[in-house]
Amino acid sequence: MFEARMKTFQDHLEAAGIDCAVITDDDNVYYLTGYYDYLHMEFGRPTILIVERGGGSLLITPSLDAVMAQQSARVDRVAAWNDGEGEEWRAELPAAIEGRSSIGLEPNHIPPVVRAFIDTLFDQERVISVTRILGQMRMVKTEEELQLARHAGQVGMAMMQAARDTIGDGVPEFEVALATSEAGTRKAAELLAAHYEDALMSPQMHFLQIMASGPEITKTHHRATTRVMRRGEPVFTCFCGMTNFHRFKLGFDRTFWIGEIADPEQARLYEIALASQTAALSELCAGAVAEDVHAAYAEVTRKAGFGTPFRAGRATGFSYLETPQLVTGDKTVLQPGMVFAVDGCVEGVSFRAQVGDSFIVTKDGYEQITHHPKDIDSMIV
Repeated sequence: MFEARMKTFQDHLEAAGIDCAVITDDDNVYYLTGYYDYLHMEFGRPTILIVERGGGSLLITPSLDAVMAQQSARVDRVAAWNDGEGEEWRAELPAAIEGRSSIGLEPNHIPPVVRAFIDTLFDQERVISVTRILGQMRMVKTEEELQLARHAGQVGMAMMQAARDTIGDGVPEFEVALATSEAGTRKAAELLAAHYEDALMSPQMHFLQIMASGPEITKTHHRATTRVMRRGEPVFTCFCGMTNFHRFKLGFDRTFWIGEIADPEQARLYEIALASQTAALSELCAGAVAEDVHAAYAEVTRKAGFGTPFRAGRATGFSYLETPQLVTGDKTVLQPGMVFAVDGCVEGVSFRAQVGDSFIVTKDGYEQITHHPKDIDSMIV
């Protein structure tokens, strides 16, 4: 899988006349080499992948991760560097790019310290962005990647069910987060054991649980706290960060109520949110234009008296956000094999409702890969 991706990328570099590429985005390094979970820039330690168009690849990584890199990275050579010794990661770069007529960079994904050093070695005029090349490579998923997406959907569903089973009167929000992480991890471990042979891949689901309850419901990315939930309150749960199986990400969210819907206006807004997702899905198919999916979703909320909402969705994969987005201005034509998180949402003064799932685009429409009831009666737990 990784060798094939690397070869395809090198072919694209050849076609674009780019001598070599310097890759620093964590997800792109993994996508091309299989190497991941190093400590990288959060700890001031760059990991840099050099890819030559005619063949040849070099991974520059901290020496404390060298054993992991040697075992997992599908590259021709690993160059390890140590903190405070010599030129550290800078030692290998000059020889890797000197004499090149052009190099490719990811302008929005390169650490400033690395970019500043490269700028001392190479004229700006000879730098070409490879962001579009990698984005286009990753848009349409292979069958192997689609299987990862389906398995990620199963992990997400296990977490959503755990959230539903835990939410209740008198329950602190953080108890939901504990339950969802455990349920997702157990499902991921089950799938890894049954279908994969990667001994280095962790099943652990980890991300600060996105959820909001009661008066906090309008805070979209509120995290689980010690707040105690009460009967009649709405509860929003989102797994757009936690649904991450074998590094494949999805989007998935629901709005629940505890025991009853105390405010009829909340029920009305929820139905609008559900209708907006349904409208978006009516446009989701191969041949559709990305912004038209958003337009169908937005038309529902506008007709109901609400403003233009945030994007209807986003492509996902080995990153949380990939190309394209379902938003005004994105004119990408959808193709079979693309994976999207598609939302429906509406926000009032004191309540917001959101429902979202993930889908694979097919030639005839879509395949839904996250499933959980969303009719309003089923949202009362």
